[in-house]
Amino acid sequence: MDKIKFTDNPADSFIIEPELYDKFNVKRGLRNADGSGVLVGLTRIGEVHGYVIDEGEKTAVEGKLFYRGLDVEDLVQSTANNGRFGFEETVFLLLFGFLPNKAQLENFCTLMGNSRALPKHFAEDAIMKAPSRDIMNKLARSVLTLYSYDETPEDRTPENILRQCIELIARFPTIVAYSYMAKKHYYNHESLIIHMPDKNLSSAESLLALIRPDQQYTRLEAEILDMALILHAEHGGGNNSTFAVHLVSSADTDTFSAISAGLVSLKGYKHGGANIKVMQMMDDIKKNIKHWDNEGEVADYLEQILRGKANDGSGLIYGQGHAVYTISDPRTRLLRDKALLLAENKHLTDEFNLYRLIERLAPEVFKKVKGSDKMICTNVDFYSGFVYKMLGIPSDLYTALFAISRVSGWCAHRLEESIIGGRIIRPAYKCVQKRLDYVPLADRK
Repeated sequence: MDKIKFTDNPADSFIIEPELYDKFNVKRGLRNADGSGVLVGLTRIGEVHGYVIDEGEKTAVEGKLFYRGLDVEDLVQSTANNGRFGFEETVFLLLFGFLPNKAQLENFCTLMGNSRALPKHFAEDAIMKAPSRDIMNKLARSVLTLYSYDETPEDRTPENILRQCIELIARFPTIVAYSYMAKKHYYNHESLIIHMPDKNLSSAESLLALIRPDQQYTRLEAEILDMALILHAEHGGGNNSTFAVHLVSSADTDTFSAISAGLVSLKGYKHGGANIKVMQMMDDIKKNIKHWDNEGEVADYLEQILRGKANDGSGLIYGQGHAVYTISDPRTRLLRDKALLLAENKHLTDEFNLYRLIERLAPEVFKKVKGSDKMICTNVDFYSGFVYKMLGIPSDLYTALFAISRVSGWCAHRLEESIIGGRIIRPAYKCVQKRLDYVPLADRK
C-alpha cells in the first residue's frame, strides 16, 4: 500500500491562533492566568498548599502537603523516630481516612503481604509471554489484564472496589519487578531471575528483594525507599494522573480501567517521567562542567540550558519549578536530607553538592534570563532520580517506582469519585474551525 502523502504541512490543519484563547477566556491546561489551577472538584484526601489568595492576589508561602489532613512531614518523622516502615500505614490512612491502631496496622500489613503474589499463571501468561521495552506500558497492560482474573470485576460497591484497590497496591511491586526481569531477559539478553514475593516484607523491602538477583539490601536503603514511597503516595486531586482517575471513574467504569488511566498519564515526561529528564540533564551537566564546585562555571552552563543552547535544547532546567509550590516543595526538603545521608554512605558527596549548587543557582539564573520575579523552587523530581540511582535502581524503574507509590492515592480518589462523584466530568471545548461547504469527490483538486 502506498504511503499517504501530504502536499501541505499536515500540522497546519491543527493550528489555533494564540489570541483565540484570550478571546474565549480559555483556561489552558485548566489553569488560571496567575498559574493557579481551575477549581473543578472537592476532596478530603490530599491537600497541596503552595500559596494563598490574599485580596485577590496570589501570595507565595512555604509548601505543605497534607494526607487526610495530616502533615506528610509528621508521617515521615513518626515512622523514622519509631524505626519502622511507614508506607503501609500511609496507604491505610489514604484509603480509610484515619490512622490505624497497632492491631489494625498489623492486620493491614498482613493483608498486603498475603496479596503480593500474582494470580496463578499470570506472570507466565501476561508478563513473560508479552514483555515490553517500557515498564510503565507493561504495568498498565498488566492492570487491565487483571480484570480477567477478578471474579467480580464489574462490582461497583465500595467494599469490592476497596478489595480490588488493596490487591492492586500490594501487587504493584511484584508486577514491576517481574516486568523488569522480563525486559532484561528478552531485550537485553540477560539471565531470567524471578523471585517469589515474601509476604512478611514491606512494600519497599519487597521491591528491593525482587529486583536484585541476590535479594540483599541494607536497612538504610529500605528506609529511604520507604520514605520516597510515602512522599509520592498522594498529591491532591488535580495532578494529571489523579485527575485522569477521577475523569475515567466519573464515567462509571471498572477499577482496573480507572487505575490504568492513571498509569498512562503518569508515564509522561511532564509528569511521572520528569525525574528521568532530570537524570539525563545531570549526565549532560557532569560531562560539560569540569569543576563541579565552581559557581560561575555552573551558572554559565545553566544559563546555556535555559536559553536552549545546551542539554536537549528544550530551554528547561528540569526539576526546577512546580505548578503549585512556590517557595518550597516539602517533599524535596525531606528527600534531600536522606539523599545527603545516602550520598555519604555511597561516597557520592561531590555529586550531591553539585545538585545542591544547582538548586541554589537555578532561581538566580532564571531571573537573569527570563527577567521575571516568579518564584522557582526545586521540586521532588530533582532529587528522586539521584536517590534511586544511589540505591542501584535502574532508570527503567524510576517512573514505575512513582506508580508503586501513587497507586495508593489513585485508589483513594477512585473510591471517593465512585461514592460521591455522581456526575460524569464533561468540560467544554470551543470549536474555532470555520464551517465549509461539502465538495463532491469528482470536484476536489
